[in-house]
Amino acid sequence: MHHFSYTGGRLHCEGVDLEAIASAVGTPCYVYSSATLVRHAQVIAEAFRGQRALIAYSVKANGNLAVLATLAGQGCGADVVSAGELLRARKAGIPASRIVFSGVGKTAAEMALALEQGIHQFNVESAGELRLLSDVAARLGRTAPIALRVNPDVAAGGHPNISTGKSGDKFGVPWGEAEALYAEAARLPGIRAVGVDVHIGSQIGDLAPMRTAFEKVVALALRLRGQGHDIRRIDVGGGLGIAYKEGDAPAPPSAYAAMISEVTAGHGFDVILEPGRVIAGNAGVLLATALYEKEAPDRTFLILDAGMNDLIRPALYGAHHDILPLAEPKAGQAQKTYDVVGPICESTDKFASGRTLPEVSAGDRLAFMSAGAYGAVLSSGYNARPLVPEVLVDRDRFEIVRRRPSFEESIELEKVPEWLTTAA
Repeated sequence: MHHFSYTGGRLHCEGVDLEAIASAVGTPCYVYSSATLVRHAQVIAEAFRGQRALIAYSVKANGNLAVLATLAGQGCGADVVSAGELLRARKAGIPASRIVFSGVGKTAAEMALALEQGIHQFNVESAGELRLLSDVAARLGRTAPIALRVNPDVAAGGHPNISTGKSGDKFGVPWGEAEALYAEAARLPGIRAVGVDVHIGSQIGDLAPMRTAFEKVVALALRLRGQGHDIRRIDVGGGLGIAYKEGDAPAPPSAYAAMISEVTAGHGFDVILEPGRVIAGNAGVLLATALYEKEAPDRTFLILDAGMNDLIRPALYGAHHDILPLAEPKAGQAQKTYDVVGPICESTDKFASGRTLPEVSAGDRLAFMSAGAYGAVLSSGYNARPLVPEVLVDRDRFEIVRRRPSFEESIELEKVPEWLTTAA
């Protein structure tokens, strides 16, 4: 569910007219609903009531400090993949004891920071990472609680670029090597193996591949216990999908939680889950303004002020986002079919092909729905465009929670060498 709807002929976020935000902030800009973030966090918490579960929100989905602080207020932990995300989570008020550090390329400096902070768990993805973590922990006189992320060779995810659990993917320890690596972990100083981790992909609607992977992981954990390892935790990762368009019907959190309960029942495991998209995805929209139409022999381009640098999912994954006008369409209003594109000098700067919308005029404003996850976090300054601002709505009020930088701010990290400015 979400809290975006037409009221009095205008699209609102909770009690705020999105046109008022667009006028105050300018477009393109992201707008997030506090009520939706809170509701989704509560739905997941309720689904897992009765299980010993740590809900570690996936910061990579949307790392805005205001979003993180909202979720911290709901008791969420954090799944992070960099020192920056770790520090963001801590600044937002998430305790280190509720933070899990994932990712395939942790540096020694990041490991040291996480150890000093006292995080809940490292999800280790390779033998090289395990050995480096041992060295860092031993040097600091710390013990790193770890789970090995195993690759169960199970396909999932709606696009190859978001499937992470097949044998050819870069993520996780190959299935056949896992037990030997746990044996090595038991011999290494500064390492304490406490769990097994798996994450097979993103935007998963069907629970069947997840169940297959989780059953394999639980069986592995039980074998490891039989070999003397004190395995207490199963980290099931994230990946639960959301509805991006009409007809999408991903499994609800209640069914997901029930399946995990069945798979882990009777074994005394704590469960860690890392939801991201399912919390933030439908909690945000991207607002854009139509610049003009461009007629081609076989199509009409609708050119917006938002580009792939602001919302790259369609270019990166062929992803679909519903596009709604901020002015509610009237009965019988003319429709037109567009290729919806941005101003970026790339052929892939296209949000939709052959999309039928209520006819749009220059200056009309539109909302890309379900843009709260993997939107602003993936934005860039390509074509020397400023990073997109972000706005948080709470009932009938809103605040800019990341402002649009000026041109001077965007380039202040750069420098022209003196030899290029000094005459010969």
